Amino acid sequence: MAWDTEGTKRRLLDAATVEFAQHGFAGGRVDRIAAAAGVNKERIYQYFGKKGELFDAVLVSELRRVMDEVPLRGEGPRAVADYAGRLFDHHVDDPTVPRLVTWEGLERGRDTVARAERLEHHTSKVAALMRMLPGVDSAGAAELLLTIVTLCDSWPVLPQVDEFLSGRVEGRRAERRASIVGTVELLARELSAESARR
Repeated sequence: MAWDTEGTKRRLLDAATVEFAQHGFAGGRVDRIAAAAGVNKERIYQYFGKKGELFDAVLVSELRRVMDEVPLRGEGPRAVADYAGRLFDHHVDDPTVPRLVTWEGLERGRDTVARAERLEHHTSKVAALMRMLPGVDSAGAAELLLTIVTLCDSWPVLPQVDEFLSGRVEGRRAERRASIVGTVELLARELSAESARR
């Protein structure tokens, strides 16, 4: 019987995604990943190399998945606000990417993984936002995207801050989503107006 290499890689990637999202790069353990995937840990080294390269593969895979599942579409400030709302929903329902990029930032700082591929990923997102807001330059689009990502990534990984500030634990999702969507729409409108004045 032939070995299912692609299936094994997928199981390892899935197990590593859960492990790294829960424990980060430093706390993630190769033996737990292998056990969860039901394979010998030597397969990790064979298919992905070192633990750092496995973390890289996980992060790139997850970022690509989110980009596919939450596309930038439409035109105008409302479309940008809609994107922020959909990204927020995605990250609240599945906080894997916010957790992974938070771990990456804490443990690696600016020493990011898969730099060339991720730069291409982010450049395409900036270009898509520029198409959504005609006339806005790349610097303005990048700044707005950074604001959206920061707003949408933080709430799923910082629930304690929300609790301290709002004084509530339950029933905040719709309220927080509305606040993010409204803020992003205002920022997008101002950015469009500013570019029209130039």
